[in-house]
Amino acid sequence: MFQFTTIYYRVDDEEKLENFFSSIHLQLAEQLPGLVKSEVSRIMGKPGGESRFHMAYSLYFATEASFQISLVSDAGIKLVEALKPWAEAGLLVWYYADSFEEIVRRARPEVSVEDLLPDTVDRAGSGDQLPSAEDAAGM
Repeated sequence: MFQFTTIYYRVDDEEKLENFFSSIHLQLAEQLPGLVKSEVSRIMGKPGGESRFHMAYSLYFATEASFQISLVSDAGIKLVEALKPWAEAGLLVWYYADSFEEIVRRARPEVSVEDLLPDTVDRAGSGDQLPSAEDAAGM
């Protein structure tokens, strides 16, 4: 996959940014030929505090060639023209990259919520203390 990502910095007028994003950026991006998927990330923070970024918007294409074709389409030209003033004002950064996704599937033993509770928790709700795993194994 080929990824094109725009990252918006936090601004004083977040409403203006959100209006631009939803009424222009998003609308034009959804018209790009060859667009496979898109992803919006509202940035909540970073380790240790607040992030200087507000939002990231990633567009995914099957290949770099399909991305390049999308940029010369009517929607692609309008999108870049709309984003340029924001980039020139230092309000966003953008990049493109080869992207891959790996879905990790691990075999997990069946575990119930009760298996995760400490032995001192009344699992049956009866008020009786259940035996610990060690006690139960010795029965």
